[in-house]
Amino acid sequence: MSGGTIGLVMFGAMLALMAIRVPIAAAMFIPGAVGYWAMTNDLALLNALKGSAVARLTVYDLSVIPLFLLMGQFATQGGLSRALFKAAAAFVGHIRGGLAMAAILAAAAFGAVCGSSVATSATITQVAYPEMKAHGYHGRLSTAALATGGTLGILIPPSVPLVVYAILTEQNIAKLFAAAMVPGLIATLGYVVVISLYCRVRPELATPSEPLPWSERMRALLGVWPIALIFVVVFGGIYGGVFSPTEGAAVGAVSTFVLGLAKRELTLEGVKRSFLGTAETSAMVFMIFLGADMMNSSLALTQMPARLAEWVGHLQVDPLLIVASVLVFYVVLGCVMDELSMLLLTIPVIFPTVMALDLWGLAPEAKAIWFGVLVLCTVGVGLIAPPVGLNVYVVNSMAREVPMSETYKGVFPFLASDTVRVVLMLFFPAISLWLVNVLFK
Repeated sequence: MSGGTIGLVMFGAMLALMAIRVPIAAAMFIPGAVGYWAMTNDLALLNALKGSAVARLTVYDLSVIPLFLLMGQFATQGGLSRALFKAAAAFVGHIRGGLAMAAILAAAAFGAVCGSSVATSATITQVAYPEMKAHGYHGRLSTAALATGGTLGILIPPSVPLVVYAILTEQNIAKLFAAAMVPGLIATLGYVVVISLYCRVRPELATPSEPLPWSERMRALLGVWPIALIFVVVFGGIYGGVFSPTEGAAVGAVSTFVLGLAKRELTLEGVKRSFLGTAETSAMVFMIFLGADMMNSSLALTQMPARLAEWVGHLQVDPLLIVASVLVFYVVLGCVMDELSMLLLTIPVIFPTVMALDLWGLAPEAKAIWFGVLVLCTVGVGLIAPPVGLNVYVVNSMAREVPMSETYKGVFPFLASDTVRVVLMLFFPAISLWLVNVLFK
């Protein structure tokens, strides 16, 4: 059996295992190990297994992942989401659809101290959904806005998937964070516009409330200054060269911990849950790393990545069409995989192919950063798009009275906004690269 055939069989076996609900790490590891054994021998496979775990788990840069996850856990347990939503609702809650807009704004702000889409969705839903329900908001709008707002958790830095992309492609994490900032803000604005238009067309979905006095608005705004301070300290320190992204993650985790204690909302039980949640999520991430490493090592032996790059290089088509096809592939793959698994499995294969293309005359580093943020925006679509939409499942598990079909109907206008944003980023790389050029002259 040829290497190419073995590679296709491995990929098909991986998808089949995922379809029958085998954990994603195992679904990648098992076909990868069998394929590696088929192309080498028992001893070679054992040698690979012996060294792969140590090689992956001793990478210093990967320590940024559990640190940012811990920062998000402390923020969740410390009640920071409540202050963010309260401040946003104080200013826009009186507008029709204002509480849904406030949920989007709170999700964007919470994403700046979290880095996880699922955690952002779950945390903001706990705070915002009861308020929207109490004010008569339709379940379709409420759950769709909360699921969509959660995607900002991986787009607004810090972003765990973006850290993974940086490590896989050997790019500067700080530059990738800067590149994601403007697209993240555009996404936030786009979602707010969608809610405004949605409520104009279907005014029965949301009931406006009475505006608050300016004194109460200012009081609510003062409640979020510690969160803004953490953001400034962490990212100001990173971009000011005071500390590295890994050190910045540690500073952020400690600062969020201290803030939670100072607010008297982070209890001993909350600290325990924070460490346990971080450990569980980190274990899942690193298991996926090991599974993807095994699969990618086997695919490298089949020479499929090299052959794919060579084949694409000889295609007589516009390079942008190739990149667009890759983005469509990510949307389809998002129906069966989460964003981390997609990146770990596909980037080692697709990245060299994209880097070989002439795209807008970009330098290699600029091209890598632009493509990384483009992919991040695209995989975020899979978090809310049917038939899976992990964020939709998370929100609906907390809003059980709303049928999932209603939430999926509600997310389609937001998906239209995502499509427009991705197309703009594809044709205008400056959207991603402008802030990078400003900060890293």
